Amino acid sequence: MIKRNLYLDKIRDFYDEVSLIKIIYGLRRSGKSVILTQIISELKDKGIDDGHIIYINFESLEYSFIKNAEDLYKYIKSLSKDKKIHYVFLDEIQKVSEFEKGINSLRITNNFSIFITGSNSKMTFMELSTDLSGRYVSFRVNPLTFKEAVKITNTKKEDYEKLLFDIFEWGTLPQRFSFEKEPTKLNYISDVYDSILLKDVIERMNIKDITSFNKILQYILEIEGKEFSSGNILTYLKNEHKDISTETLYNYVDTLCSTFMINRVYRYDIHGKEVLKTLNKFYASDLGIKKIKTNNKEVNYSIALENLVFNELIAKGYDVYIGKTKKGEVDFVVTKNKDLKYVQVCFHLNTEETIKREFGAYECISDNYPKYVLSLDKEDFSRNGIKHLNIIDFMMSDDF
Repeated sequence: MIKRNLYLDKIRDFYDEVSLIKIIYGLRRSGKSVILTQIISELKDKGIDDGHIIYINFESLEYSFIKNAEDLYKYIKSLSKDKKIHYVFLDEIQKVSEFEKGINSLRITNNFSIFITGSNSKMTFMELSTDLSGRYVSFRVNPLTFKEAVKITNTKKEDYEKLLFDIFEWGTLPQRFSFEKEPTKLNYISDVYDSILLKDVIERMNIKDITSFNKILQYILEIEGKEFSSGNILTYLKNEHKDISTETLYNYVDTLCSTFMINRVYRYDIHGKEVLKTLNKFYASDLGIKKIKTNNKEVNYSIALENLVFNELIAKGYDVYIGKTKKGEVDFVVTKNKDLKYVQVCFHLNTEETIKREFGAYECISDNYPKYVLSLDKEDFSRNGIKHLNIIDFMMSDDF
């Protein structure tokens, strides 16, 4: 497994910080547990002995006796050897009832540096209770970036495009690169989805109508890149003999987002300079899950590329929106550290009409923020102050 410095570089400054809980969250099988083991390895390299490192995986029956905050607090305290810092790693901690109370009690003892992981939105600042409010830093872990996929597969530069098309079809969940045969890849990705369905959707969210849930996910993935319409989905479900309320629909969509299977992207009014809460879009966190949950046998490479660029922008630390203009839209408006950029994504700029459409999307935007068109073309089509970038060069860079 490659070292995931994309995340470790952000977390290292907090290794010895006992006043803040380190929360590592994201899609199941995206590599959160691996990051914990890599942190542990780095601590040992610094001379921290095993007695001051505590690791608990709550998916193991070995720790099934830890059911609530009090159990958690007492067990961790019992392993404390002295007043030196103990590094505590709690994997998939959302299984413990009111875990926040137990963690906060450990935090205030001042000799525990605590790292926790989870696979649903219980681990994000939106849902954590006041017990941890303002007392943590969080890091979302996603499936591999293209650059990480290059490293894990030892792909040479001349084969980058071949790897890209493989990702369009199978996604970038780290372990899927261990399998070469198509049936094995399908089985693995299906197992990942079933695990999310059982552990996060059925057990935690208590959703019983799995048929409707699956159909909603399928519909959203099949209209990916288009505006979300609750009315259209409800009509589709009715035609499939599944009649649900609007409230239930939005509950299911929120669940899909909270388990990180899909990402909701809001629209940004470029002229009004405000985020709009209506007519948002959704993108898959991993293209492999999209493959097993849609009926489309052929990959739509243009949509897959747009999805992949969205995931890469998130990995590069940007907040991403859909840009609304007076005449249409820009694929993405991205912000980071008060900087703003516009991004258009196109598979190939192979006709004058395509070039005019992609670069013309910026005609009614008069500000001076950087504007980009990304495509697979190697020829530089930059013009009128709008920069053209090759998508592979964009994905292999740390920023742009």
